[in-house]
Order: sequence, then structure tokens, then C-alpha cells
Amino acid sequence: MKNIYKFIEYGYLLIAIILFVETILHWSSNRQKAYFFLAFSILAILMFFFKKYMRNKIENNDKKNL
Repeated sequence: MKNIYKFIEYGYLLIAIILFVETILHWSSNRQKAYFFLAFSILAILMFFFKKYMRNKIENNDKKNL
């Protein structure tokens, strides 16, 4: 089950990379759409770090309880 959470974390990074590429592609043609993609790219990166922090916290808590 813990391996699934790691894949989900890296899924957020993959989404962030895709959205950042879309930001670059739309920057010259449609600036509002580029800002939209950039905001969600930053949100996906923040979600990666949040999920990683929470997973590590739960794993450390499980180790203490054993």
C-alpha cells in the first residue's frame, strides 16, 4: 500500500511537468491560459511535497509504534 502512495506522489510531479510545458507552449499565444497552467503546475508541486511529508510522518509514526 505504501508503494502506491509513492507512485501517486510522483504522479503529481508528472502532472506538474506536463502543465509547465503547456505553460511554455501557450505563453506567447494566450497569456491567460498560460497563467492558469502555471498556477496548477505550482499547485501540483506543492501537493507533491505535502503528500511526501505526510507519508514520511505516517511511516515514522508506524516505526515508533512497533
